[in-house]
Amino acid sequence: MACMSVLTRDEAQNRAQLLDVHRYAIELDLTTGDETFDSRTLIRFTVLADQDDTDTFVEVKPAELRSVTLDGHPLDPQTLDGNRLPLKDLTPGEHELHIDAAMHYSRTGEGMHRFTDPADGETYTYTQLFLDDVQRVFAAFDQPDLKAAFDLTVTAPHTWTVLANGTTEHLGDGRWKAATTPLISTYLVAVAAGPWHSVRTEHRGLPFGLHCRRSLAPHLDADAEELLDITRACFDRYHEKFTQPYPFDSYDQAFVPEFNAGAMENPGLVTFRDEFVFRSAVTDTQRQTRAMVIAHEMAHMWFGDLVTLTWWDDIWLNESFAEYMGYQTTAEATRFTDTWTDFGVTRKPWGYDADQRPSTHPVAPEDVQDTASALLNFDGISYAKGASALRQLVAWLGEEDFLAGINTHIDRHKFANATLTDFIDSLASATDRDVHAWANAWLTTTGVDTLTPELHTDNGHWHLTLHTPPTDGPGRPHRITLGLYDHDLHTPHGLTPRTPLETDLSTTGTTTLSAPGPRPALLVPNDGDLTYAKIRFDDESVRTLHTRLSGLPDPLTRAVVWNALRDAVRDGDLPPTTYLDTARTHLPHETDLALVGGVLAFATTHITDRYITPDERPAALATLTDLCRDLIRRTEDGDHPGLRLIAVRHRIDTAAHPHTIAAWLAEGTVPGGPELDPELRWRILTRLAVLDATDETAIAAELADDPSATGQEGAARCRAALPHEDAKARAWDALFHTDALSNYLFTATAQGFWQPEQADLLRPYVARYYKDAVTLAARRGPAIAEAAGHWAFPVHAVDPETLRLGQKCLRKADPTPALRRKLVDQLDDLARALRVQQQA
Repeated sequence: MACMSVLTRDEAQNRAQLLDVHRYAIELDLTTGDETFDSRTLIRFTVLADQDDTDTFVEVKPAELRSVTLDGHPLDPQTLDGNRLPLKDLTPGEHELHIDAAMHYSRTGEGMHRFTDPADGETYTYTQLFLDDVQRVFAAFDQPDLKAAFDLTVTAPHTWTVLANGTTEHLGDGRWKAATTPLISTYLVAVAAGPWHSVRTEHRGLPFGLHCRRSLAPHLDADAEELLDITRACFDRYHEKFTQPYPFDSYDQAFVPEFNAGAMENPGLVTFRDEFVFRSAVTDTQRQTRAMVIAHEMAHMWFGDLVTLTWWDDIWLNESFAEYMGYQTTAEATRFTDTWTDFGVTRKPWGYDADQRPSTHPVAPEDVQDTASALLNFDGISYAKGASALRQLVAWLGEEDFLAGINTHIDRHKFANATLTDFIDSLASATDRDVHAWANAWLTTTGVDTLTPELHTDNGHWHLTLHTPPTDGPGRPHRITLGLYDHDLHTPHGLTPRTPLETDLSTTGTTTLSAPGPRPALLVPNDGDLTYAKIRFDDESVRTLHTRLSGLPDPLTRAVVWNALRDAVRDGDLPPTTYLDTARTHLPHETDLALVGGVLAFATTHITDRYITPDERPAALATLTDLCRDLIRRTEDGDHPGLRLIAVRHRIDTAAHPHTIAAWLAEGTVPGGPELDPELRWRILTRLAVLDATDETAIAAELADDPSATGQEGAARCRAALPHEDAKARAWDALFHTDALSNYLFTATAQGFWQPEQADLLRPYVARYYKDAVTLAARRGPAIAEAAGHWAFPVHAVDPETLRLGQKCLRKADPTPALRRKLVDQLDDLARALRVQQQA
């Protein structure tokens, strides 16, 4: 296959100055076989006058390029260079370009993904065209600022339904026509075709729909009213926030298989990973996450789809805005009112971690020279840090002025494109505050500020000095709340809040405050979590937290504290075992599900697996097992099913011996509940495989009972986890050599492969990883490259040799950009883990 060229910013700017694209007429035929589909595209465009150079190109990545016609004159398909078809010496005025091609289906979630459901043999296809994958489905001038109207016709098997950005009409004989779209970017075009199970309704005069695979129909039906209630509530809330009404003709939400992201904001047809159709028991936090994703994607209808970035350097603004709005609107419009606690304990650490790696970048990066570079910026900075910065902006600016600026921005740029400068100018028009200076301090710098307090008392007053040394560039303005707490004299481990202090921190790096009376027993900088910064505690506050952390009355305050402890472990300032002891002391009294889940996740995936030595690991697992056992006992009354489910999951994951969980599997239930659903059964079987307490016969029997796609993934995970040389060899070959695994089966196999209990068996594969991953990434593309760098990396091999081999790979092996970025991050995390082990 010829090398595919990435689009540079300069090329996009030149083409935008040359062309005005009006309309696409696209015909897709999905009945031509299992490997390819037919794609015929008509593009109507105008070449603008007074251009020195009228040469350009259109992008397409065909299996076969059959014919090309420009204004009725045939062009030679052999001129296709990789993914670029040159268009030479174009004359000013209107043109028509016809392209007829056969295109490959995908099994990696890029382009037109095709999936056959093992549960019933039904086949489904859907598009994922972000960032430059539209070329895998139809020919296009593929850049976000060449918006056009789209007419789409799809031929599909007779039993299928076709969904698209606009309402669709069945014309007969398997032909479907979608309503013409308003002006949208190429990457936002969407098709989902298959024998969908659908739940339809109307709201405010618009058709709403939910869609999933037929095999998931009972599970979608069980949650349909909850999903539609959330959709309606968010839709109504956005119409209270935004002055521009919803700009498209329908709102469909399709839950699709093997989806690489959480969801995609295609206008009128949002696609979600179908794990959000819950087929096993879930916690309320998981339901809240699903609600937040619904709100997140809906926010994009205005910010991202109606107003779209001009170039990919502003993708952070799309995602940061939707992330902020997703959490805020879910809290305002649904029963899930504590969303910011979950954000604080799960999403925000993602941003903090990313911002302390060598690959960090400003929230608004300037150096996005091409599409390959842009793809690397979908990280914790563009989502979590950016959303945190916007939340701080709302606190600093005020919500009324913030929304006024947002509405000005939408009104100015609807159905068009905009830049960061446009956005800041719109905000500035709504306030007297210096938004441009704020943006310079927050959006063009890197790194995490750290708030470090010093307290002393004299003459009946207490005095605070808060140090905030700038990490990069000008000092950031922070508007924060200082939480002040005293010992509760009536509750042994309780804390009583004083009236908090709100303050704007000095951008010089030092802020001083004084107040009458005794000092508080605990001072929490950034109480309420309104800014983006790491925090530390003074010595007296540390002593108070040791005995009374669980006595803090607000879960969001507890999230701020747990994040601070997490940061201290990662920075080498708090021994990992102290974190585990703190969790052992306070988590049995915790009631917030997001906090329990977040603390246990960090304790298991970071501390026991990476931050302590192999010799310390058995004791750490024993501590977590005892903790989970306490939580299980505490929830025997049945009043806290979500808390019990979290405890059961982590009790399985931390089992050092198979007897208890094997008995659960044999009985089909945990004593006192819950009964084992498919998710728990596969979870137990995976852990038994790690412990060499099951075999292929048991895995095959479980798969026979659960032949679903999730069951296939569970079996792949279990087989890769077996501690036998032949099992590891088969898994390695499937991962790196055969190319038969879909994106989801690749991830499942990789998740099972590396296990800290099997370090000796796996040692030869550590060196092999780097060479094989580089070859795989070049062969299978960015989605599998990212999975290889994330899930297939030997995260448990925390030793200098693993680090040395990785650094050598970066210097000499020339990994693809997607894999290189993952390796840079993984190796930095590995170096950090080594430092933590050495300092503990």
